[in-house]
Amino acid sequence: MRGPLAALLVPALLLTAACTGESGEVTDGPDVLRVLAGSEIKDLEPLLERAASEAGVRVKLTYTGTLDGADQVAGGRADGKLDATWFSSNRYLSLIDGAQAKLSTQTKIMVSPVVLGLKPAKAAELGWDAEQVTWADIAAAARDGRFSFGMTNPASSNSGFSALVGVAAALSDADGALSAEQVAAVTPRLKDFFSAQRLTAGSSGWLADAYARDPSVDGMVNYESVLLGAREPLTLVYPGDGVVSADYPLTLLASAPEEKKVLYGKLAAWLRTPAVQKEIMTGTHRRPISGGVPLEPRFSSAQLIELPFPNRRSTADELIATYLNQVRVPAQATFVLDTSGSMKGGRIDALRQALVALTGADTSVSGAFTRFSNRETVTMIPFSGSPRPPVPFTVPERNPEAVLAEIRSFAEGLDANGGTAIYDSLKARLRPAGRGGPLRLDRAHDGRREHRRLRLRRLREPLPVAAGGQAPRADVRGAVRGERR
Repeated sequence: MRGPLAALLVPALLLTAACTGESGEVTDGPDVLRVLAGSEIKDLEPLLERAASEAGVRVKLTYTGTLDGADQVAGGRADGKLDATWFSSNRYLSLIDGAQAKLSTQTKIMVSPVVLGLKPAKAAELGWDAEQVTWADIAAAARDGRFSFGMTNPASSNSGFSALVGVAAALSDADGALSAEQVAAVTPRLKDFFSAQRLTAGSSGWLADAYARDPSVDGMVNYESVLLGAREPLTLVYPGDGVVSADYPLTLLASAPEEKKVLYGKLAAWLRTPAVQKEIMTGTHRRPISGGVPLEPRFSSAQLIELPFPNRRSTADELIATYLNQVRVPAQATFVLDTSGSMKGGRIDALRQALVALTGADTSVSGAFTRFSNRETVTMIPFSGSPRPPVPFTVPERNPEAVLAEIRSFAEGLDANGGTAIYDSLKARLRPAGRGGPLRLDRAHDGRREHRRLRLRRLREPLPVAAGGQAPRADVRGAVRGERR
């Protein structure tokens, strides 16, 4: 969010691997529980490896994003392939039509509220290290430019979504579940709060990494567990009017066979034993769900008030759309597009489809919020033998359909021919971007590069470039969806 986002789009992408993966080489078997999990669970892998000897269950984890996972479960695509889910929260999933019928037993394993963490000096300057504040106090300080913060994208990360829900509920003084009318009424105050946002990311862990690299940002809104585990100490601010917490429910799928239900019961019971609960608290900074395990001193002993969550999917979707299209600092995205001759056939088709999906063509649960946002500046730079002139688009604040249609027409008109001037195209893109804030660049290609590959590698050294790798048949649209911010 501090600088433009550039994406080099070609059909050989490995970026999906950043969001999905498996724990070890476990394959299905009579003692294997196949679990669809959020990336937040990854820090439990060492502990889960012991479940085989201590609980008789080998755990096979497949990672996915929160909305992608909700879409997969609600749409029935997990049936027969997976036995359980383990996300930081099931709140959004439970709002999707038909999703409840896909879920069976839910066992909460641990807790982590979403709160604000600030550098100690900034917290002391604001007086928030010694007195309790509310979300309204925090929003007022944000409006006045007294501090800056980072937060994950609520369209792709539960911590960002929980923060958005919590702030909106608190600022609207909602006594019960948020309504669409309350979302509309609280939008001006949300603008005040998010005017101080300077960093974003697709997951809580990525946000922590980005924050650690940017000393100019004062803090971040994230899980308490992430803030307690930050590289540099943070002062945690627990708003007195409430928070939204993740409770990490290990959830059995209704389609799981009987033998998998037995494994689920064994694993859930083992995870809630006092010894394992204490180990989770010590190793991951999450609060134990079992009352028999006392909190360690680093956790706040104050009573946490849980803020109400929307009880309609339409309200939750409206809140996310309001954030993307009206509230957050307008986004900037640059796409460096490989249209060389090696892209002919299915590769250029995949590229066209990826861009068309970002104009609103993808109406799935996970794709609904990936379209170019209102107020977003989009720049397309096609290249083959040489970089072509940039093609800019600005999506208006209202009635974006006409500009989205222009982007769609541009994407559908892309053709593949000529050489592959990756180096010159990136150089043309990076040179002006280097004058501003950090550049997020996702580099991927179809494996047919020019002889300047080594020079490109050297070019990455002085600039904050995040590079994707090669994979001959990856999902271009999925990679774009995962990396655009």
